[in-house]
Amino acid sequence: MKTNFIQKINQIGVPVKDINRAVTFYKRLGLPLLFSTDSMAFFDCNGTKILLSLPEKEEYSQASSVIYFQVENIMETYDKFSDDGVSFIDEPHIVAKMERTETWMTFFKDTEGNTHAFISEMEN
Repeated sequence: MKTNFIQKINQIGVPVKDINRAVTFYKRLGLPLLFSTDSMAFFDCNGTKILLSLPEKEEYSQASSVIYFQVENIMETYDKFSDDGVSFIDEPHIVAKMERTETWMTFFKDTEGNTHAFISEMEN
């Protein structure tokens, strides 16, 4: 019998250069701030924690992996955050079509140079 040791993603760490600037940005995305210190902040994304932290060592100061934030309506999300000054890399576009579902995506940069994306699955 195969045992699944991994149950879910508990936390995603995102390195930042300026903790206060990063906290302001992630609050603007609408993520609830759980708590913060002078070197880290924890946000909740529907049960998954996002940890913003100043790197402990210079070797950890590069940009992070991409976080794909699920949204209901990618066009409305894109318009709202474009108006709020979020720096998008591209416009919403289809990345996959499967039977009756289209997967749409748009990439953006946070204030710390990390690339993230909004993703939406829509019935076609």
